Amino acid sequence: MSDSLETMSQLFTFEQKARRWELLVRIFYSIAIMIVMFIYGLVAGILMIIQWFVILILGRRSMGLSEYIRGYLEYHVHVLSYTSWMTDKRPGIMPKTVKIFEETVSE
Repeated sequence: MSDSLETMSQLFTFEQKARRWELLVRIFYSIAIMIVMFIYGLVAGILMIIQWFVILILGRRSMGLSEYIRGYLEYHVHVLSYTSWMTDKRPGIMPKTVKIFEETVSE
């Protein structure tokens, strides 16, 4: 663990309480998020094509390319709960460093 305070929270949990005013704010806030995500995704898509060629030619992945692409994917997952009306908690418009983990839960 790093020196900074790290917190883990489940992104897609049920929240019964919802603010009506947030629905209006969410429209404009989501537009800003989608603009950032579009530009970020465009660059990430180009880098995925470059990564494909790197793997094809060198037989290994580029760490820098992988880090950028991972950042895009983590940002996308990070904002999904807000843009899908799961929560009223607003994520930052600009990408921030988050880590997404997968936990297998036996039912």
